[in-house]
Amino acid sequence: MSKNNASPYSHEPQTPQKKNKTLVVGLTGGIGSGKSAASAWFAEQGIDIIDADVIAHEIVAKGSPTLRKIQRKFGDWVLNGDGSMNRAAVRTHVFTHPEALIELEAITHPAIRETAKAQLAASTSPYVVLSAPLLIEAAEAGLANLCQRILVMDATEDTQLARASQRDEQSVQKIKAIMVNQLSREERNRHADNVILNESDLDALYLQLEPLHQEYLILAQQLKYAVD
Repeated sequence: MSKNNASPYSHEPQTPQKKNKTLVVGLTGGIGSGKSAASAWFAEQGIDIIDADVIAHEIVAKGSPTLRKIQRKFGDWVLNGDGSMNRAAVRTHVFTHPEALIELEAITHPAIRETAKAQLAASTSPYVVLSAPLLIEAAEAGLANLCQRILVMDATEDTQLARASQRDEQSVQKIKAIMVNQLSREERNRHADNVILNESDLDALYLQLEPLHQEYLILAQQLKYAVD
């Protein structure tokens, strides 16, 4: 559903990115809400997808500048024997040392943002979907500032738990721990321009996505002409 009182460009940043002619739709939602299914559908329509999770993994690839910065900051223990990042060790460390998480994000978030901006600049589709699970939260590298629209995938807690446990075979406790670190449904939806309640099957989801796709195509044309 759409918020009729929301400006098509309410999330337009006050930076040089403002002159970008490409409409950027930020896609987010809690675990098990259907972000991946929505991204896949948009991709089938010929829309470029920029995935913050994918970028987060790419920037810390073996030998990358970001991984070298992390090594210098925390020590050689962040690396496996082959030089790749020891994700489990780093994850455990930042979980038990909150200040370390802040230091880690100070390294990774600028790299995520710059990579996302480069991918946005290279996009050739009518509009772009920028997918990030923590898009609205301040800790997500300021990616929401790159978007003109925010689309939230919404689902009840029971649905989230059921989908996430079936998909990843994670324990309910672990899934709930992830959910605690994400915004509440109400708070996330409050920041959205569009909200899809994804409680049924894929066909029902696609029926909701189609009119949004048409809306975004129109907004993309309006933005292009406004910039021109």
